[in-house]
Amino acid sequence: MAAGPDVLRPIRVVVAKIGLDGHEVGARLVARGLRDAGMEVVYTGLRRTPEQIVATAVDEDADVVGISILSGAHMVLLPRLREAMNAAGLSDVALVAGGIIPDDDVEALREHGVDAVFHPATPMSEIVSYIESHVRGERE
Repeated sequence: MAAGPDVLRPIRVVVAKIGLDGHEVGARLVARGLRDAGMEVVYTGLRRTPEQIVATAVDEDADVVGISILSGAHMVLLPRLREAMNAAGLSDVALVAGGIIPDDDVEALREHGVDAVFHPATPMSEIVSYIESHVRGERE
């Protein structure tokens, strides 16, 4: 049975580990939590470049790109990723990040187009709620 115009498809999230960061436990936990909340999640795996992440987001028609980063390179890689997303026509796709990101860097990341930053102790319900409200707001 075909979905009517009132039926929304599940939210699509690309979860990625950017740069040389090799620790993926947090990314896998978030991916599972988002799936458990009814979202479609594509986990790209370790050591992805911004360009690889953007290509996946385009291919998967993503609503959100979620980055897990623990390497300390967030101030270089996340703005580069946002620039690549914008160049690919993904300016309406939310970019969220999580991991070891100092509070002092959060505002600067927002100025560079990162929509939200979640710290390691953030409850999954808060991440889900943010994504749902962000995507629903754009779809309505």
